[in-house]
Amino acid sequence: MPHPIINDLQKRYTCKKYDPSKKVSKEDLAIFLESLRLSPSSINSQPWKFIVLESDAAKERMYHTFAHKYQFNQAHVVEASHVILFAHNPHYTREDYARVIDQYVVDGRIAEEEREKAFGSFLFAELNTDEKGDTSIWTKNQLYLALGNALHTLARLGIDSTPLEGIDVPMVEKAFAHELDGYKCEVALAIGYHHEEDFNAKLPKSRLRAEQIFVHL
Repeated sequence: MPHPIINDLQKRYTCKKYDPSKKVSKEDLAIFLESLRLSPSSINSQPWKFIVLESDAAKERMYHTFAHKYQFNQAHVVEASHVILFAHNPHYTREDYARVIDQYVVDGRIAEEEREKAFGSFLFAELNTDEKGDTSIWTKNQLYLALGNALHTLARLGIDSTPLEGIDVPMVEKAFAHELDGYKCEVALAIGYHHEEDFNAKLPKSRLRAEQIFVHL
């Protein structure tokens, strides 16, 4: 018998059509959001923000951002149960990392007197900061760790999903400028349950063979 994790991942696929009558329960949504909060990141930087679109009004704002392109993803916004905007901090600073360090103290991970020493890890952020203070390449990479974690969690919960890189970034950032507050959103995630007419749900899983991608030394 395959392991339950493998069974869940075998069933996971990119949903192409959602059933708007089916909503993710509050209980499952809470588990999913907590899994996002627990996502790993380099130096535990957590340079992200997740904007959860669940109201009709919020979805309508997102719907109109497809006015010029990527209309093939537009229906997901109104038919999926929720859409999550994944945003990252393009100018991650020592002050941002201080929030992480302060939480360390609150959670008992370090003592107050060790606070300054804990900033030693910030060196890695500095190595990924250009002369203009731009950290976007590094922080976007952290965001995709959270996205991968999200897809795995949803698979285990039996919730369908669709990563959406096909979004009009300037339009999204204009429509949600207040909520983003300087963060960049270049990918979103639709979640819910597939419609019976979703052609992709019926196709067999296909991946390269193990011997083609693994090198054992």
